[in-house]
Amino acid sequence: MASALTIAACGTRQTADVIPAIDLSNLDTTTTPAADFYQYSTGGWQKRNPLKPEYARFGSFDNLRNKSQEQLNDLFQSMTTMTVQPGSAEDKIVILYTQGLDSIKLNQEGGAPVKKYLDMLYGIKDRKGITQAIAAMHDGGESPFYGAYVEADLTDSDSQILYLGQSGLGIGDRDYYTDPANASLKEGYKAFLARIFTLSGIADPEKAAANALAVEDKLAENSWTSVQRRDVIAGYNPMSSAEFAQKYPGLDFQEYLSSRKIGAQEKMVVGEPSYFQALSSILLNEDVDVLKDYLAAQLIQGACSSLSDDYYKASFDFFSTQMSGIKEEKPRWKRAMSVPNGVLGEAVGKMYVERYFPEESKAKMVALVENLKVALGQHIDELDWMGEETKAKAHEKLDNFTVKIGYPDKWKDYSSMGISKTRSYYDNIIEASRWFVKDNLAKLGKPTDRTEWGMSPQTVNAYYNPTTNEICFPAAILQPPFFNPDADDAVNYGGIGVVIGHEMSHGFDDQGRQFDKDGNMSNWWTDEDAAKFNEKAQVLVAQYDAVEILPGMNANGALSLGENIGDHGGLSIAFTAMQNAIAGNDPGLIDGFTPEQRFYLSYGAIWAQNITDEEKARLTKLDVHSLAVNRVNVAVKNFQSFFDAFGIKEGDPMWRPESERVHIW
Repeated sequence: MASALTIAACGTRQTADVIPAIDLSNLDTTTTPAADFYQYSTGGWQKRNPLKPEYARFGSFDNLRNKSQEQLNDLFQSMTTMTVQPGSAEDKIVILYTQGLDSIKLNQEGGAPVKKYLDMLYGIKDRKGITQAIAAMHDGGESPFYGAYVEADLTDSDSQILYLGQSGLGIGDRDYYTDPANASLKEGYKAFLARIFTLSGIADPEKAAANALAVEDKLAENSWTSVQRRDVIAGYNPMSSAEFAQKYPGLDFQEYLSSRKIGAQEKMVVGEPSYFQALSSILLNEDVDVLKDYLAAQLIQGACSSLSDDYYKASFDFFSTQMSGIKEEKPRWKRAMSVPNGVLGEAVGKMYVERYFPEESKAKMVALVENLKVALGQHIDELDWMGEETKAKAHEKLDNFTVKIGYPDKWKDYSSMGISKTRSYYDNIIEASRWFVKDNLAKLGKPTDRTEWGMSPQTVNAYYNPTTNEICFPAAILQPPFFNPDADDAVNYGGIGVVIGHEMSHGFDDQGRQFDKDGNMSNWWTDEDAAKFNEKAQVLVAQYDAVEILPGMNANGALSLGENIGDHGGLSIAFTAMQNAIAGNDPGLIDGFTPEQRFYLSYGAIWAQNITDEEKARLTKLDVHSLAVNRVNVAVKNFQSFFDAFGIKEGDPMWRPESERVHIW
């Protein structure tokens, strides 16, 4: 009864404010669309939203995330004053939230919560113990040396199998270790490791840091690049667990499986064979004490956000300030609310939807998606580079899209997650991680659950999943500037319409096109059509490669190709859908702008952003998405409709000659 009352109290839906379709104050009228469309469409927003010191970047997405965080924090605060049923999801939320807020207790505990785990690591005597420690850390949600997880078989999407992939780099990407230009960051990382080893009472922290970094250097040297890892076919290397154990003896894989209570596998997939070959040698030949320092470094840095302020500060100073240019820590309430929001995502999502998501938005989104599907079908029919055989199969894939909007039809059950007031904050987070790992492993060998969601409803994002051929739009993104129920068609098609088209286009990008209508990896293209597609894709790669991000650093068009195809397709398809929607009912000028202009202004608005130079550099190395300015200025210059809308002509900075444009979808 108490639990039900809590949900009822949290479920009182709030009425949304009326927000203008196009906020004219977002514009920078000191420039023109022909000179710099991104600045013109977002410059006013940038001026009104100077980058606060707690952010490396802040934009429209972040603004919505902030709003979502504040809403959830209000929910959590109200729950702390209510009586909740022990063991319920509400109880777990309150425990995690209040423990995260309790800085006094966290600072009193210091590094004590992680000490027992470190004692176990440093008590290891041999390589078998190293294997057992790796297995235990994997069970706890960490991924030293490599990752192991269950997902749909790429060639049999109805089956769930085990995947192994490279992992274990603290800074995240091999180039930070191998490129001399990143030497200062690498030194900063080494200093960070020494700092957290010192906090944890390790006898010789400098030596431990050097050992851990030496192992990571070896892993990095043999890691595949981010671009290489985008090759879906190269990353699909099926074999049995027995074959894997024979190929890579250093991993002692039979012991690993035994430690994790995973049975022998007739078929599993290895992502990067050459990496595992090198890893096998490292684990066979590296000194056990050095391996222990590496594992300890992985463990402690994963714990920093769950321990005392000095641990958090050590992590912040390196990862946030040095790497991203963030100058101020996020307020504790944001850090505290993010844990239950992530750990109990769907339980929180259920409350979020009941209070903040207007059901009528879902119905409007269904109609928008159908209109986008019609437009994409038109585009497929009109393609001059694709043959009829491939077009027929493209239509089949489009017709088989599963569309998920707002929230799941069934919610996750967290009743077996052992969150308790008697555990430390860190131990509760580890317990939650173990629950998620166990939940994932439980899928092994079972049919794929195509009703499961990959994002919680309160997530400001969207996704396409190739193995289920689904597009998903959580509730939190279905609000301005992406979706505005009070706005005209042009604005909504330029916002959420492009997002819908973007996700649809992922089904046909350089990766998604390799999966058929049922989500199975198969080559349904003729060789001629595939060659023409690849030729067009390379034009898009070159367009982004040509953009200088910072002095001496250009964008990486190959890394961001899939997302750039998504933006390209999204703009193209959504513009057609808008034209279809207003055909015979052109509203004329609104706020002094035509529907075509409002479409592109709406698109620009969703990418309004301020960002530090450090974050530009970091994202250019790591992120498969282009920077916001390029998602606008590079993308729109492929469309005659953009030039026509704003009277852009040859000689203008925003002009691109027709011979240099590309049209894919």
